[in-house]
Amino acid sequence: MKKKLLGLTLDELKSLCKEEGLPSFAASQISQWLYRKRAVSFSAMTNLSLKARQLLEEKYEIGAIPFYNYAQSKDGTRKYLFDVSSPDETKYVETVMIPDKDRKTLCVSSQAGCRMGCRFCMTGRQGFHGNLDVSQILSQFFFIAEAEELTNAVFMGMGEPLDNLDNVLKAIEILTSDWGCGWSPKRITLSTIGVNRLVGGSGKSPLERFLDESRAHLAVSLHNPFHAERLRIMPSEAAFPLEETLKIIRRYDFTGQRRVSFEYIMFKGISDTQAHAKALASMLKGLECRVNLIRFHDIKDTEYVSSPMQAITAFQAILEKAGITATLRASRGQDIEAACGMLSGKAAGNV
Repeated sequence: MKKKLLGLTLDELKSLCKEEGLPSFAASQISQWLYRKRAVSFSAMTNLSLKARQLLEEKYEIGAIPFYNYAQSKDGTRKYLFDVSSPDETKYVETVMIPDKDRKTLCVSSQAGCRMGCRFCMTGRQGFHGNLDVSQILSQFFFIAEAEELTNAVFMGMGEPLDNLDNVLKAIEILTSDWGCGWSPKRITLSTIGVNRLVGGSGKSPLERFLDESRAHLAVSLHNPFHAERLRIMPSEAAFPLEETLKIIRRYDFTGQRRVSFEYIMFKGISDTQAHAKALASMLKGLECRVNLIRFHDIKDTEYVSSPMQAITAFQAILEKAGITATLRASRGQDIEAACGMLSGKAAGNV
C-alpha cells in the first residue's frame, strides 16, 4: 500500500525527501502543493522535476478523499458525506458547512462513530468504527465546494476529538502552521465531553495535552450539572467526571485570546429546570466562559424532546443574572437530517 502524503508535516516531508534523494527544498514545494494549492495529483506539482514527480507517483499517493454525497438545506447549510470505508467495513463520516452572514463554519468529524455512548447522540448509537487519519480529517476541509471560503472550523462532528488526539493535533498543526494553511488558531474550536484522565499508563490526560499543545479554543459538552443525571445521559461521566474536567480548565488562562465555552442541550424535564440553571451558574462561577444553549434535534426512537422556548429563556435569564454569558444557538439544517450521524448512518444502512 502506498503511503499518503496528505497529513505529513514539513519535518516529515523533509525526512521523506532525504530518504528518496530529493533536494531538501522539495519538501517546502510539496507542502505548498498539498496545503495551499490543494493538489490532487503529482502531475500538478509542476515546479518539481519530472523525475521527482515520477518517483512520488510510483511510491506514494496524495491521499485526498472527494466527498461522496451531500445534502443542501433551505437555510444554506450543507452536509457532506465522505466515504472512509476500509477493506473490512463500509464507513461514512459527515462534515457540515454552516453559513452565517460573512462566516462559513465547518463542523468536522474526527472518528467514524464514537465510543462515548451519549444516549441522545445518533453518532454514539452507531458505535465506534475507527479513528480518522490526518488525510481523512483534512479532506473535509480541502475537498468541499466552500473550501476556499471557510472562516472557522469546529471539531464538533462525528466522534470524540480527544479520543483521536494525535491525529487531531497533527491536523490542527497543519492548518495553523505557516508552511501549512496559515490559519490562526483562533479560527478553530475543539468540542469534547472532557477526556480528563489517561486510561492506562501515566502522564498528561488528553484534555491537558490539547490545552498545552495547541492554542485552539475549547468547548465542553456539559448538558447537565448533576453527576447522577449527567451519568444517565452521558455514560462517559463515570470515566471522565465533569468535576475533574473543570478542575483542569481552571488551571488555564481563558481571559485573553483563547476561549472556553460550554455546550448545553436543553432537554425537556431533564436538564431545563431552575435548579439545573442555578447549579450550572454555581459550577461555573468565576470562570471566564460562555454557555451555548442548544435546542435538541429530534431523532428516532428516543425519549428526549427539546425544552419549550419559555423554559429556555427562563434558564438563560438565571445564567445571565449570575454574570454568565449565555446564548441560544440557532438551529440549522433540520431539513437535511440535522442530527449528527443521521446521513452517515443511512448511507451505511445503520438507520
